[in-house]
Amino acid sequence: MPDFIYNGKNYYNPVQLVMEQIGGTWKAPILWRLKDQVMRYGELRKDIPHISDKMLTAQLRELEDDGYIERKVYAVVPPKTEYSLTARGKDMVGLITVIRNYGLKMIEEQKAKK
Repeated sequence: MPDFIYNGKNYYNPVQLVMEQIGGTWKAPILWRLKDQVMRYGELRKDIPHISDKMLTAQLRELEDDGYIERKVYAVVPPKTEYSLTARGKDMVGLITVIRNYGLKMIEEQKAKK
């Protein structure tokens, strides 16, 4: 496959593009938690162990910028912000499900070796 440019960045294959979009430690877990429900920032923070506030904020912004989640801000005091999946995010959850199931299979195989 020839190189291609997406959002101003050169890629060598489509897998590289997708893995950059959802790769890393936190993006897939954020999308996974939003697959069945709308969540507020505090709910996400409590539900994802070990993530810092700074990292959660950064990852939410990137996922929103890339079109995977939608942020809805309500004009109330105190401010209320909710996060939900977009259609693109719902598509990505299908892929995350396949990757997650493969990871669970790998974990079981490793346990069986011990």
